[in-house]
Amino acid sequence: MKHLSRAVLLASVAAVAAGGLFVQPAAAQTRSLPTFEVDKAWPKPLSDGKKIGDVSSFTADAQDNIYLIHRPRVLKGDDLKNAAPPVLVYDKDGNFQRGWGGDGAGYDWPQREHGITVDYKGNVWLGGNNCPEAKLANLKPVADDQYLKFSPDGKFIMQIGKADADRGDQDTANLHRPSDAQVLQSTNEVFISDGYGNHRVIVYDADTGAFKRMWGAFGKPPMGKTTCAIVGPKQFAAGDGPPDFNVAHALRVSKDGMVYVADRENRRLQMFDKDGRYQKQIYVPEHAFARNVALSPDEQFIYTGSGKGVAIIDRASFTVVGQIEPAGIIGAGHQIATDHRGNLYIANTGTGMQKLTFKGMSTASR
Repeated sequence: MKHLSRAVLLASVAAVAAGGLFVQPAAAQTRSLPTFEVDKAWPKPLSDGKKIGDVSSFTADAQDNIYLIHRPRVLKGDDLKNAAPPVLVYDKDGNFQRGWGGDGAGYDWPQREHGITVDYKGNVWLGGNNCPEAKLANLKPVADDQYLKFSPDGKFIMQIGKADADRGDQDTANLHRPSDAQVLQSTNEVFISDGYGNHRVIVYDADTGAFKRMWGAFGKPPMGKTTCAIVGPKQFAAGDGPPDFNVAHALRVSKDGMVYVADRENRRLQMFDKDGRYQKQIYVPEHAFARNVALSPDEQFIYTGSGKGVAIIDRASFTVVGQIEPAGIIGAGHQIATDHRGNLYIANTGTGMQKLTFKGMSTASR
């Protein structure tokens, strides 16, 4: 089981390389790492003057169209009246293409939009994380206990679970304020990080919605305290950390079936096989870590929000090898995503959105 010591982390922060890369010191050698710069012109403004609320998540389809999901209901006054649809689609150059989503017949649109992903067939999956006890303005007092599947143009296909229907971590019919999802092509299964209200990864057939399996932290049966408030540990001790997930906030599934879960409040990234068998983790108690997760197009690297930027993890060794922190970055992000060209997209609720353009590989000392 892997975790980074305080000494290694402090040494890493002290070693600053060009291009916004913080690189861990090691034996004299070189290592090529991805580099990025902020694209200040992305995306192009909406021509009709529609307003965008808190940007929650991004995803890219096979043509590198970028799907954005935001929270229109956080807008106020005239801005709320002029809110853009919750799902906005941009082409690879940042030109707005179309928008869709919101309440409709036959499904429960989430009250507080959270995650979005496009599967290998081009279908769009999305969910929300509303907690009724929070009594947020403009939201119905119901929990987002469902995940929805749509066609690329917003035609409803399927719903897993029902709003305000969850019965806890052992409930296989409903979710409870899920955070993220991804479909694995080789098994045609949708993996969902059911992490705000529940404490698990849960897997369903991507066509029928039939339950397949689920697991909690370290591959154990899912357990944990359910609360509307997000409360991290008061102290981050050495070792493996708490026994249960505390906001399993994002996940990615590699083509070889490895599942990477960002256990946000516990500051650790856990790795499982597709059947839920625990492999290992990276635990960084010293600062905010594993806020989200994305994979580079070649799946050589894992990206996860860390400190004021995004950590670079070598997938083969499952170790932190660098940090993405170019000038002008808006932070570690709420959720992040990559496209097939290697660009990185940051959704940061409250502070906006950003594209980091991939600038190629740079050889940096380690």
